[in-house]
Parts: sequence; structure tokens; C-alpha cells
Amino acid sequence: MDFKKFELNKVTHSVRAVQAVLQYGVGAMVDFSDQSLVTGAPETWERTEKKYDDRFARALGVDYFALPTQISYERFPEWYFCPKCRKFQSMKQWVSEYKAKTPKKIQQWDPFMVYHMQCPTCHQDLVVARIVTVCENGHLNDFPWVKWVHVKANRQICSKPELKFKTGASGTEGLEGLTIECSSCKARASLKGAFSNDCFESLDEKLQSNMFYCEGNHPFKHSKCKCNLHPRTVQRGASSVYFPLVYSSLVIPPYADKLYQKVEKSQGFEKLSNFVEVLGADESDDNTDIIKTKVESYAKIIASEIGENQNQILKILQKKFLDKNESVFSVTSVQYRLEEYQALTGQSTPTGNTMGDFSREEMNISEYHIPHIKSIALIDKMRVVNALVGFSRLTPISSRDDNGYVDIKKPETKWYPAYEVKGEGIFIEFDSHDLDVWVKNNPEVLERAELINHNYNESFIGANHSRVITPKLLMLHTLSHLLITQLSFECGYSIASLSERLYCAEKSDGAEMAGIFIYTASGDCEGTLGGLVRQGRSDTFPGILKKAIANAQICSNDPVCIMSRGQGRDSLNLAACHACGLLPETCCEERNGFLDRAMIVGTYENRTIGFWNDFLTGSSL
Repeated sequence: MDFKKFELNKVTHSVRAVQAVLQYGVGAMVDFSDQSLVTGAPETWERTEKKYDDRFARALGVDYFALPTQISYERFPEWYFCPKCRKFQSMKQWVSEYKAKTPKKIQQWDPFMVYHMQCPTCHQDLVVARIVTVCENGHLNDFPWVKWVHVKANRQICSKPELKFKTGASGTEGLEGLTIECSSCKARASLKGAFSNDCFESLDEKLQSNMFYCEGNHPFKHSKCKCNLHPRTVQRGASSVYFPLVYSSLVIPPYADKLYQKVEKSQGFEKLSNFVEVLGADESDDNTDIIKTKVESYAKIIASEIGENQNQILKILQKKFLDKNESVFSVTSVQYRLEEYQALTGQSTPTGNTMGDFSREEMNISEYHIPHIKSIALIDKMRVVNALVGFSRLTPISSRDDNGYVDIKKPETKWYPAYEVKGEGIFIEFDSHDLDVWVKNNPEVLERAELINHNYNESFIGANHSRVITPKLLMLHTLSHLLITQLSFECGYSIASLSERLYCAEKSDGAEMAGIFIYTASGDCEGTLGGLVRQGRSDTFPGILKKAIANAQICSNDPVCIMSRGQGRDSLNLAACHACGLLPETCCEERNGFLDRAMIVGTYENRTIGFWNDFLTGSSL
């Protein structure tokens, strides 16, 4: 199906690239000053800028990522009303009326009311409908205005419904004061009960019909499908309308090497990539031989273009286009995180030009005089890629296998929208033996972890994703939040400018990890200026750590906070609230869950269960 496109004002109808991947991503509604639009599917975007991270791309089943530079929008909701004459109809009807009443010269400039959405009779700016319907399958529909007013008035739907949106008397409040009236048959109904979870189901039971089933609409890609669910009414700007599923990945050697970047930015690589893409996904021997020949010839072309060794370039191209046997791990797996952990701890061997997007400086831990910490590394340069892969509505999801997940692209599209962050960070590796001894000697921390496990299993996400929350994870995560807060005071970055990556796993998971990586999450295209890394050196970091732990001893909401048996989202926190342990959600990997200050400094009744109690008192574990 062909659709006409019109270029909107870049000043009034634009969002930042990061917003186009996060809250205003594909399938989300965006409220502009004159109309409400839905971000279109990636296939409809005009311009993008390619970004590469081969490890991340393979894990998600794509070839590359793309930074949005010029995206497309679709009209939604379709229903608008005139605040003067109160006429209420779909945009298709408004456009028909506009074409019948507006001079041809104006129509030539704006044939579909894109730039001036005004009532053709009153010349008043139209106002978009405030409510929509969504279902658990991710569909987004207009509220069934025509059906609602006639069914609620116990009338048959008339042949030519003409609706008007009215407000009641000044003394009428809430939904009862909002009335829809059909001028043709005089049917009239308020919106009372429209927000009840089972309002449409009740109407269908009353009528013994399927009239109010979800229409199965995906406005972002102009498609509809059959849906057997009854939708729910929500406000257009409600947070439950759109939950993006965003994965992130740290770019590590060899993919972060400078030579990789030079190859990926070359014109020869662009031509080779386009050739392989046109050749298709057929992995027959004939195609493999063709690609192999092209790779060998383009290695020479690219080497000449960028002035680098041809053999090294050939190895990179073979790894990108021919290496089909390389192990691919899920983005959410322990093995995937282990590769990052090994790079951060220095276990993986650097290769080639490593001074690209990953530069690591290991500190002499003996100069820090901090117990329980095995190593500290300053990451002077790093790059994190954040990719939007899908979304859900009504309830958040955590993986592509969850019910309600909607993929934002077609299966044949070989890229996901993404943005990258270049910056710096501090990596802290902890002594796993000390953590094991702490858990063994303090059964109370296991009891507190079990309480959070119980709350998690009772939650919606926990019912769909089994997981064991350990005292080790609670300690690492809580300490990460405390450090981010303290570092923001010391290095000058706002809290929202810092983010975390947690590395926590047991031997039973396939690998043992215990580390936290705190990095700048809002650097510009060239990165940041080193203010965070400077705080990780031996003359500053011990003091910062001690202040962060000392501040955790008291919360302004104590004793309520420290005695809590469950608070925050789904009661997934114990002694942690907005006054002590919570951060902006963009900083946190766990949506501000799994936090407990008692794991750090203990409780009022028993300070000794805190892992860092000995650091504050000067005693040993």
C-alpha cells in the first residue's frame, strides 16, 4: 500500500535521537503542538546513520544498527473535534469536508490538512481525542465512539452518524460531564464507565456479540490483524500505553579496535555491505564462494583507501561476512555478560589497535587499602550501544519471548534503531571468596533475600521469568546506587548522566562474576572529559566509597525505611526508598528494584550483617 509523505516543520515536529529510541520509539505516540502522531516503522524512515557492533548485532539477529536522523510519523489518533461547533469525527471525514469547503489554491498547498488542522466551517484548531484503547497483544486503536454512543443509548447504529463532543453543566465532574451525542438519531451517552477494565466485555455479554473486540490495529505500520481480546480504555498520555524493550551492550575488543572503526567508515566497506545485502540471506555454497571472492577483492580496495595492512583488513571482513561458526549468545545470558566482564577485568587478550573505543588502565589495588575489592580498572574510553527491538502495552516486558511483545521491524529488515554513548567509567571487581564467607556467616541476609524472592515471584514479571535474587546481587546493586549518588557530588555529573552495568553470577550459572561498572551515560559524540575516571584513582576513590557507605547508615525516612518488609515497584526493595537508594530509572538496570541498605551497613538491630560494616568500623570480616 502506497502512502503520501509530507515533510513537517523540523523545529516544531522533531525529537532527539535518544528519544526516538526510548520514550518516543517506534509505536509510541508523540504529542506535538498541533497534533498527535505515532512514530512509524523503521522501514518508513527517510535517513539513518549506520552504527556497528558485530557481537551485539549477531546476538539480536541483525547486520547493524542505525541512528535515526530523519524519521516518519503516522497520524493517530484519528478522531478530532472542533472546540467551537463541537463536531467530532475521524480525520478521514474532516479531510473530506475540508476538500469540499476549502478553495483549490489552499488545497494544492495542503491537500490533507497536514499543516493547518482547522475546522473548515469555524476555522478553529481541531483538538485530538484524549482517550484511546489498547490491548495486551500490543494493539492501539481509536476509542469506538460511534458504537459506544449508540449501544449505551440502546439504539441501533444509524446509517449516517454525526457525533458531537459536549461537556456537561458546571456542576458535573469527571467522565459523567463528557457527553457524546449523535445529531442524526439523537443518541446520547456519557463516558461514565469507559475506563472500567471490563467495560467492553460487559457490553458484548449484554449484546451477545463480538462488537467490541479489539480491532487489532498497529498504526505504526498501517496493519490490522484479528484479535480476540477486549481492549482497555486509557488516556492518550498514560505511561501504560508504551513500554519500549531496549537492550544495551558494551563494545569490547576486538570490535572496539580502531582498525574496525576505520574499516566500517570506509566507502569500500559500504559498497561491500550493500552487495552482500542485495545478494540476500541465501547461505548456499555458491553464494558463499561469491562473497568470499568479493571479500578478498575489497580487502585490497579498503586497505588502499584507509592506508592499513591488507591481511588485517581481510581477517576483519572474513569475521564479519564469512564466520558463521562463531558462538552466538543471547543478550540476556550470563555468557554474553561474561565476555564484557573478561574485557573489563583484563582477562581477554587485547588485539591490534586497541586504542579505539575501549581503553583500560588497571590500578594498583594495594594503594587503595580497601577490603573486599579485588581490582579497580579505569576505562578511559568506552562505547555502549542501546538498541530498541520492540515494545509492549499495558504491562512491561523484559524479553522478546514475553507475551505481548511487538517487534518493531519486518523479519527481512536487517537493522534495529539504536543510539550510542561514548564516555568513561570505573570498573570495580569484588573478592568472591569474601562475599561467600559473608553470606555463610550471616544467615539473616539470606532471610532478607528470600523475602525479596517471594515478592518477585508474586509479581507479574516474576511469574513469567523465574529468577533467584541472591544477597550478593542485592549488595552489588545497592552499592552501585550509593556510589553513583556520591560520584555525582564529587565529579560534577548529574545523577541522570551516570549509569550502571552489573556483573553478578555464581559458578552454577556457568561463570562466577562479581563486579559493577559505573559509566557516563550522556556523553557527546566525542565522549567526556575524564572527570569520572579521575575519581577512581587511589587518592580519591577510598574517600568516596567511605562517604557513600556512611551515608547509607541513616535515611530521612528511617525507621520506616530500614524496617520495611517490601517497598517500591512490586515490593522488590527492602531498606531503600527515594530518600536513600533509588535513582532515575535511566541509571538503573533493574528498574529500581532489588535494593537493600541492610546488605551494606546492616540493620538497627544487627549492624554486623552489613558487608561493609567492617570497613566503617575498621575491623575485619
